[in-house]
Amino acid sequence: MAGHSQFKNIMHRKGAQDAKRAKIFNKLAREITVSAKTGGGPDPSGNPRLRSAIIAARAASMPKDRIERAIQMASGAGKDDNYEEMRYEGYGPGSVAVIVEVLTDNRNRTAPELRAAFSKNGGALGETGSVAFSFNRVGLITYPLSVGDADKVLEAAIEAGAENVDTTDERHEITTPVEEFAAVRDALEATLGEAGESGLVWLPTTMTPVSDEDKARSLMKLIDVLEDNDDVQKVYTNADIAEDVMERLAAE
Repeated sequence: MAGHSQFKNIMHRKGAQDAKRAKIFNKLAREITVSAKTGGGPDPSGNPRLRSAIIAARAASMPKDRIERAIQMASGAGKDDNYEEMRYEGYGPGSVAVIVEVLTDNRNRTAPELRAAFSKNGGALGETGSVAFSFNRVGLITYPLSVGDADKVLEAAIEAGAENVDTTDERHEITTPVEEFAAVRDALEATLGEAGESGLVWLPTTMTPVSDEDKARSLMKLIDVLEDNDDVQKVYTNADIAEDVMERLAAE
């Protein structure tokens, strides 16, 4: 249940110290508001999705008052935006499968923008279901290495009913079936403390190798453009970019 991280090149998101911090906070606030409105109310103890959203916001160093304002928005205190959850799918350079999760108040704006992002960066937006078959929907719960060694986390995960554990050089990654996510997370928090990150993610069942540097560069550009879109919440791929290629791209 331990080994190389399956998530290394799967989910791409900007870090909290990115120059676009304000954009990140806006996306986190949108998720908090929608979670509070649709996930079971403004009390995170009874709303697993809201709890996950708040954990993500804290991990990104989002101010407490900004989190509280986002929750209040769900009850009508502020601008009344009606956001729609949607999933877009397509292929990037090198035939890499891409899943894009969005929260939008105008699908007629979002769809053309995403289609243009794909087409201008060597990809193509497909129909819903065109690549989802290459992924599994799972719960992901992460902990820093400081909570304990791999054996300790593995024991806690098994006791909590988790499906799999990967311990990498950076963190412990625990996966669960979607329907058991909240229960496993709560059980783990009782033994290991609050998770570093938790939520539902798309885990690829097969990876697509990318060894061509130009295709890898175009793929990373596509991901950057998608993540820069205000409506995009998360981007997942099944890309397995060669380490030497990633090193050269990082040096540019």
